[in-house]
Amino acid sequence: MFSRSYTNLLDLANGNLSALDYGGSGGGGGGRPPRPRRMQRTMTTPGTLADLDEELAGSVASDVQSSLASDRIIVVANTLPVRCERRPDGRGWAFSWDEDSLLLHLRDGLPEDMEVLYVGSLCADVPPADQDDVAQALLDRFRCVPAFLPRDVSDRFYHGFCKQTLWPLFHYMLPFTSDHGGRFDRSNWEAYVLANKLFSQRVIEVLNPEDDYIWIHDYHLLALPSFLRRRFNRLRIGFFLHSPFPSSELYRSLPVRDEILKSLLNCDLIGFHTFDYARHFLSCCSRMLGLEYQSKRGYIGLDYFGRTVGIKIMPVGINMVQLKSQLQLPDLEWRVAELRKQFAGKTVLLGVDDMDIFKGINLKILAFEQMLKIHPKWQGRAVLVQIANPRAGNGKDLQGLKAEIEGSCSRINGQFGRPGYSPVELVNRALSSVQRMAYYTVAECVVVTAVRDGMNLTPYEYIVCRQGIPGLDGSGSDAPKRKSMLVVSEFIGCSPSLSGAIRVNPWNIDTTAEAMNESIALSENEKQLRHEKHYRYVSTHDVAYWSKSYIHDLERSCRDHFRRRCWGVGLGFGFRVVALDRNFKKLTVDSIVADYKKSNSRVILLDYDGTLVPQTTINRTPNETVVNIMNALCADKKNVVFIVSGRGRVSLEKWFNSCPELGIAAEHGYFMSSSFAGGPETSNGK
Repeated sequence: MFSRSYTNLLDLANGNLSALDYGGSGGGGGGRPPRPRRMQRTMTTPGTLADLDEELAGSVASDVQSSLASDRIIVVANTLPVRCERRPDGRGWAFSWDEDSLLLHLRDGLPEDMEVLYVGSLCADVPPADQDDVAQALLDRFRCVPAFLPRDVSDRFYHGFCKQTLWPLFHYMLPFTSDHGGRFDRSNWEAYVLANKLFSQRVIEVLNPEDDYIWIHDYHLLALPSFLRRRFNRLRIGFFLHSPFPSSELYRSLPVRDEILKSLLNCDLIGFHTFDYARHFLSCCSRMLGLEYQSKRGYIGLDYFGRTVGIKIMPVGINMVQLKSQLQLPDLEWRVAELRKQFAGKTVLLGVDDMDIFKGINLKILAFEQMLKIHPKWQGRAVLVQIANPRAGNGKDLQGLKAEIEGSCSRINGQFGRPGYSPVELVNRALSSVQRMAYYTVAECVVVTAVRDGMNLTPYEYIVCRQGIPGLDGSGSDAPKRKSMLVVSEFIGCSPSLSGAIRVNPWNIDTTAEAMNESIALSENEKQLRHEKHYRYVSTHDVAYWSKSYIHDLERSCRDHFRRRCWGVGLGFGFRVVALDRNFKKLTVDSIVADYKKSNSRVILLDYDGTLVPQTTINRTPNETVVNIMNALCADKKNVVFIVSGRGRVSLEKWFNSCPELGIAAEHGYFMSSSFAGGPETSNGK
């Protein structure tokens, strides 16, 4: 099969100029092109650059600028920040805000007059008969739009592709065997795409494309930007990834790697917690899509078909207002008093983690055991309290992890324990926020040894709790206690932000043990200085600061949307928006043909690979048809024809030896010759 450029070149050589019209019939007839169709302000179907003519291009341009304070933002995530449960009498549903949801807290950083609309799924299984009533109630009372997924789609979307493919891969786990991460399943990927499409339909139902901002969250919705961009070329879309992004060497193992990258590049701003995650994403774009990024005054941008896709690096923070209010709850004081009594005379090291294979819980316990061995002074004095929040599910990995952790705890307590003293206290149940804060308050050090984690806000919560409130310091003084210590894994997102923490490689048991010892053996003054440094950062870089900064950069990334000409090009996940300057003039076939006819002197420069021969062919030798085309073009005295190629001189001379009037620019211009017979001397880079 000949390429489009090849067939056009054949018509040009034969003098069949009318066949170059895109509107001509397939047999090379000379029909006039049909009247160009008018382009809507927002495209609902993919188009090609050739379908638009110059006079209509202005119909998609506008001088309207965004005004963030008067616009609306639609926050899209897998789960709505709403709790939903059936009423006890079975009549209707009860709804309430999920006060622990990050999506709810990010509103604190948005302008007060900016409306926030949420789109996502519910944790409850709502029967089809109740879905309309539930959707209306959520929209009226909570400004939430639920996306109801069929159960089979939801299972394969979330438990299949999200949790068995993306989650392990993004945490650096390859499926070498079926027991370690899920192998790629095409049906799960199709369910993932379908679920993202259903989310897009819910967004489009409430969307005002001229005024709304879209903020998409996390790896569940990586395909959503493509669906939205296909419908609305100028839509203002932001995305934030709350998990790690793997290095290119791991990410390239994903069979749908290009589809996901291209979908994300349909956003205007892509956010990551750390520079490492952003660097990995940029590396994937470079190695797999051939894209390069530019950095100017701290702003990183990827040029993607004329659009600049911004890269935002900003770790999320905690909700300071909520946490401080919880510290004032009446039952916190007596809980702290009970824990102080329980651990009287002991130094408490604390771990708070989900029961997950990536949290490194057993590595932490083994490091604590090593500390007791090499620093026996802590035997009988130091206690590791490990809170393991139970995770939904009961797979083989989770069962093995529980057994391993419980076995380590039993061995350590058996070896170092004594009456009234257990070195390791395993709290294997879910705790309320007040119970968790009570443990934070009494702990001298928090240890986080996750082998890979997106952000992990446990150290932030601990720092705020250790800042203290009057009456909880155990001394009766009104002055709050202001000291804390942190031992954190270098593989978690919050690690770069906590410069006073002791960073460790959790896989190195010995160094982690020494870090634990150092953290509780430091002087009180050193602990206080480190705590003050951390508290200044945590209290000023909270969730409101994070969301305000992100929205500011999203507005900056979208400010030229209505000043540029945009066309949607491509199908499926290959769809992208080509953005051009307003002064750009599209080159049309009609104008080329007209100028060709009128001109008396022409220079025709032809690439070789991909133009004269297909890029994917194995045999790169030109066939007889190509050679005849070259001779036909050279026979016209008005034409000067050159082949410009990076190929070697010897190959091109051999292949086109029968084209005496053809010019050659081989080896990227190092060798040039205007002809092979009787022409000027060749030039070797001179």
